[in-house]
Amino acid sequence: MSSQNPEQQAEQGADKLPAQTGEERREQPVARKGMFGARTTGDTSGYGGLVVRQSPKVSAQRPYGGPGGAAEAGEFDEIADELERAVPDFGDAIERVVVDRGELTFFVKREHLATVAKTMRDEPSLRFELCSGVSGVHYPDDEGAELHSVVHLLSITHNRRVRLEATCPDADPHVPSLVPVYPTSDWHERETYDFFGIVYDGHPALTRIEMPDDWVGHPQRKDYPLGGIPVEYRGAEIPPPDERRSYV
Repeated sequence: MSSQNPEQQAEQGADKLPAQTGEERREQPVARKGMFGARTTGDTSGYGGLVVRQSPKVSAQRPYGGPGGAAEAGEFDEIADELERAVPDFGDAIERVVVDRGELTFFVKREHLATVAKTMRDEPSLRFELCSGVSGVHYPDDEGAELHSVVHLLSITHNRRVRLEATCPDADPHVPSLVPVYPTSDWHERETYDFFGIVYDGHPALTRIEMPDDWVGHPQRKDYPLGGIPVEYRGAEIPPPDERRSYV
C-alpha cells in the first residue's frame, strides 16, 4: 500500500508522460484537473483528483527505428525517406514526425494533406492503399491548433501502418476531405464532423451521422457541457453533473 495521498499519486502519475525527459515534464504547466476538465459543475467520473499537464509538441529524432522500438534505423526511417523523396516540398508539408509506443505519425500542414495522402497511396515504395479510419481530437489548450484530424493508413502490400495528423484552429475548423483519395473515409469524416465540428472541405455530403440533424454542438469536444442537455425525443433532461451522484 502506497504511503502517498491520492493527490500526490495523481501528480506523480500525470508527470509520467511518454516521449518526454524529466526536465520537459517538470516544465509543463497543468492544463486541467479532473477526467473531463469540467469547470462549472462537479466531476462524477471518479477521477476528480487527476492532474493533466499540457503535453509538449515533441518531435522524434533520427533514427526513428521501427516496430519493437529498435534504436537503429529501420522501417519508419524507410517510410520517411521514401515520402521525402516523393514529396518535393516535404520540408514545408511535414511539420514534425512523432514516434511513440512503436507507432509513426506525420504531422501534416492541412493545405498539404491531400497531396501527402495521395503520395502515400500511389508511390510504389509506400503503397498505403487503405484508409482504415479518420478520427478527431480536441485540445482546447493548444492555441491555434485546438482540433486535430487523424488519418489511419494501412499498407496491405508492405504490411505497415502509419498516421497522418492535421490540425486546425477552433476559429477556422477546416481540413481538406480525403474522400477523393480514400473513399472509405466518407463516413469517418462525417462522424468526426458530427462529434468534433471539423469541416472537411470537398466532402460530397458532410452531414451528421450519429446525432439528429438539428442537434446543436459537437458532443466529443472537451468544452461540451456534461449535463443539462434537453433530450427532446424522450421529453426528458439529463441533469448537470453536480445534481447527480458525486464521488469524493
